[in-house]
Amino acid sequence: MGSHVIDSELFKDQFGTQEMRKIFSDESILQKWLDVEAALAQAEAEIGLIPKTAAEEIKRKAQVENMDFTTIRKEMKATAHPLVPVIRALESICDGDAGGYVHWGATTQDITDTALILQIKEAREILLKQLQLILKLTLNLAKKYRNTIMPGRTHGQHALPITFGYKVAIWADEIGRHMVRLKELKRRLTGQFGGAAGTLASLDKHGLEVQERMMRILGLEVPTTTWHVARDNLAEFAMVVGMVAATIGKIANEIINLQRTEIGEVEEGFTMGKVGSSTMPHKRNPMICENIVGLSRIVRQQTVLALECMVQEHERDMGLWQVEWLYLPEICILTSSSLAQMQRVLQDLIVNEEKMKHNVNLTKGLIVSENVMLGLAKHVGRQAAHDLVYRSSMKAFEKGNSLVESLLSDPEVMSHMSESEVIKLVQPENYVGISSQFVDRVFKKWRSFLPNEEEGETK
Repeated sequence: MGSHVIDSELFKDQFGTQEMRKIFSDESILQKWLDVEAALAQAEAEIGLIPKTAAEEIKRKAQVENMDFTTIRKEMKATAHPLVPVIRALESICDGDAGGYVHWGATTQDITDTALILQIKEAREILLKQLQLILKLTLNLAKKYRNTIMPGRTHGQHALPITFGYKVAIWADEIGRHMVRLKELKRRLTGQFGGAAGTLASLDKHGLEVQERMMRILGLEVPTTTWHVARDNLAEFAMVVGMVAATIGKIANEIINLQRTEIGEVEEGFTMGKVGSSTMPHKRNPMICENIVGLSRIVRQQTVLALECMVQEHERDMGLWQVEWLYLPEICILTSSSLAQMQRVLQDLIVNEEKMKHNVNLTKGLIVSENVMLGLAKHVGRQAAHDLVYRSSMKAFEKGNSLVESLLSDPEVMSHMSESEVIKLVQPENYVGISSQFVDRVFKKWRSFLPNEEEGETK
């Protein structure tokens, strides 16, 4: 029975995905400890440090189904040690004298750190796959609404007209950069094998060769030196995951704001049966986006632990690397959930183009005051033009008139421009800048990150 929302039968699908939970399950971590022990034995056998038959027997028996979880759990409590019970269990089921070669020359952290990297390697692949789907969806939305005009907002107020495609292209560009960051991390996520104090003294001159063979077997990068107390690469991974969660949270928060009753420009997908309130039947709340925002907050707070774990003592600090067993699975699982839920939101997103157009005109031309100012500046200079348009804008705002009415009634403005010039300058569709070109640039930059078979769909 689950006691945390991540593995709760009631809440687990809101706070995680099955694929990511599996990576950080008890069965997975135990199997990876066994995989590392088997790889160590195989590497040592290859250069004759231990008998080949012993390595083969260790590998054969190093399977999670051969382990008694109840016994291991009890011995973990009795020994106050995470790995010794596993070493004993593996040793006891190996035939002949093979068990005596289990864990030869290693220290606990070599095994647990390398297993953790194997988990992170799998988690990273899942996150990349999920980000790729989000990238595809955002690129498609950006292209579809490339020219759909809407209000741009700064300080919570109308600023200048933009297009919805431009807004989404910014999301896509950010997603693409996160994919690059995750890809670049691969070469820094190395395995661990250093022995008791990290010097590989237990294997003498054979240490580096065993290390290299062991990492090759596991498919991991070879570390430059022991990183028992150097946790910067794990912190970097955590920060990138935190940034991914922050971006997804930002997108969700933007959708929540744009779905406000008074704005109504987009809406989280709705089907009959989705309930917004237990007491107000009319509510169509952005419940999925709100959940994503919550997950994002948790992940961002947990990433602080990554920095805390970098400050370690001497050559070993178990009190901190065990913290990683908590926060790393949690941020990966929660972020995977936020990505899965965002995929659903973007797939079903309702875009109200008419409401966007209506809202652009809500301020009756004030949204393009900058365009008028720049047009007038050609005659009177920028600052003088700013003051004149400011005067007309405030007059229009206070009286509830349109900007064009206010400008046309200002003799000083009209002494420099014709009525047709003024009318042309206050058309929002004439002042979206290069919004559409930005969409095209983003699409061109990131389309290669999509699968070949899907790339054609986005063209």
